[in-house]
Amino acid sequence: MIRYPAFDPPEYVNWKPDPGVIEQYQRTIESDPERHKPIRALSCEQLLSLYAGLLRNRLHDIALKRWVKQGVISKSWLGLGEEAATIGPVHALNRGNGGGECDFVSPMIRNAGACHEMGMPVADMLRGYLGTADSPTRGRDLHIGDHAHGVLAPISPVGVMVPVTAGVALAFRMRNEPRVALTWVGDGSTKSGPFHEGLNFASVQNLPLIVIVQNNQVALGTPLDRYHRGSFLAMSAVYGLPGAVFDGNNVLDAYAAVKLASDAARGGQGPFLLVAETFRMGGHATHDEREARETFSADMFEYWGKRDPIALFENYLVEDTMDLENGRRVRRTSALRERNIAVLAALEERIIAEVDNAAEEALTSFRERMPAPASAESGVYADNENLTAELAARER
Repeated sequence: MIRYPAFDPPEYVNWKPDPGVIEQYQRTIESDPERHKPIRALSCEQLLSLYAGLLRNRLHDIALKRWVKQGVISKSWLGLGEEAATIGPVHALNRGNGGGECDFVSPMIRNAGACHEMGMPVADMLRGYLGTADSPTRGRDLHIGDHAHGVLAPISPVGVMVPVTAGVALAFRMRNEPRVALTWVGDGSTKSGPFHEGLNFASVQNLPLIVIVQNNQVALGTPLDRYHRGSFLAMSAVYGLPGAVFDGNNVLDAYAAVKLASDAARGGQGPFLLVAETFRMGGHATHDEREARETFSADMFEYWGKRDPIALFENYLVEDTMDLENGRRVRRTSALRERNIAVLAALEERIIAEVDNAAEEALTSFRERMPAPASAESGVYADNENLTAELAARER
């Protein structure tokens, strides 16, 4: 994949596969037969879709970082290094146009990849940061979602997302719909009351809910060891629900863990608490990158820098026996390796063009379609006449 020295962390710019890390990546995929089964069932199209999602997520964040450097926006909240903990889980769900059997996700702001992988246009996501009139929130908030695509907008006090998403899961159960709701919370948010209340409620009600604790080793600027002891997984036993840990930098392990959990939850065996072990290769937001480097040692960044989730998956696809051009498994040869490299490079070119076009669309909206002052009151109060008509239509 192409590296961007102006935007990528230095550990990613000259990334080379580390033999020990590559071996660990493969061992993680193969060591658990239960998880290995859904991984081996992935088609060539699904594998390429996972790779495209990871690239789209990274390039979306780079677009925001570029705008910060250019002064277009003041700051942004990025998921650099954590993309696999978002993309793998979303691809394990039933995605669609929001209706029917579509599952729902409630992402944190740095899980932006969940939005575009559930079907939201990247241009709309970028418009959210620019506050344009044609953004999903019509310029009111950069926390965006779209129920039509099964995306609940993020909530700033992140722990609150657990009971809210549990409410969605409760609605699915009450309607006898075989659908699952999934949300992520940061390691720091596990210390909030709503997180625990939501887990307890979901467990007692046996809801089709999946909660992923995205353990990126830090809450704002506070390292993990200063506010937490033990394993996050212990919370699953406390609330009497199944739990598991997955490698948050291994998109295949993330996919498999959520695929197994979502299938079980859909069958009435939820909820689930999953823990993604990962690391944020930057600050809480772009304004405190220096603080992040001062909070953790260089060794910490070097360790996780070797575990770039996109580079590791790219290496896996290049070295695997799946012929990415023809969609079938064949004998591993140098010719296959070169073909796979070419397929991934062509796919990356398409994703680059997609995100570049989306950024230009969003900037056009920024120049031409900012909210009119008079629109500030629109949507603040319920329109009783329209609400009554909508409820009547639903009853019919």
